[in-house]
Amino acid sequence: KMASPSDLPPAFWKYRELFLEMGWQTLWRTVVGLFLAVIVGTGIGMIIGFSKLARDALYPLLIGFNAIPKATLVPVISLLFIGQHDFNTILIAFMISFFPIAVSVSIGLSTLEPEYRDILRSLGASQATIFWKIALPKTLPEFFGALKVAVTLAFIGTNLMEIVSPHGRGLGALFDSGKTNSDYPLMFAVLIALAFLGIVLYYVVVFLEKIFAGWAERQPS
Repeated sequence: KMASPSDLPPAFWKYRELFLEMGWQTLWRTVVGLFLAVIVGTGIGMIIGFSKLARDALYPLLIGFNAIPKATLVPVISLLFIGQHDFNTILIAFMISFFPIAVSVSIGLSTLEPEYRDILRSLGASQATIFWKIALPKTLPEFFGALKVAVTLAFIGTNLMEIVSPHGRGLGALFDSGKTNSDYPLMFAVLIALAFLGIVLYYVVVFLEKIFAGWAERQPS
């Protein structure tokens, strides 16, 4: 029979050690994949944002890559890197989450008002100074907005690999175990645990946003 809400607390308690172990496996791989997505996505976004030639050349490639359903890449990557479960999981988390970061950074930089650049250049400012004083602060709100989206996407990527991989570990593997054994309370408990981790990581991003881009937040009138 299907699980009812009253079945979930006993499921959490029964598998509490597995939830802690598998939850940690899912969390750290998601965070590493997201961290790599931030680095690579920001780098690509800066290249595209500062160069029209790079924008015209790379944007179609990025859009085409993002249009590929990442679920179709999971078995391919599993076969290419057999036994490298941690690497495979991090790779999928990265691949599914870097695109919004790259796009947001590129848009923030490409829409920088030329008047600001001209004023700073007339005062003798270097390209690096223009970036740190004008471009970076302007891009931060868009960056954190994309990072909030990327957090949830990274969790999706992590769990895709955990469910499909025959040697999977993490909450996705625990969900697949519940499916195999028709343990519906366990399956629903895993979904709630995933939602909880996603919410926690989301509010970590919100906290960082208040520190580094809190000035951009407008209070409702």
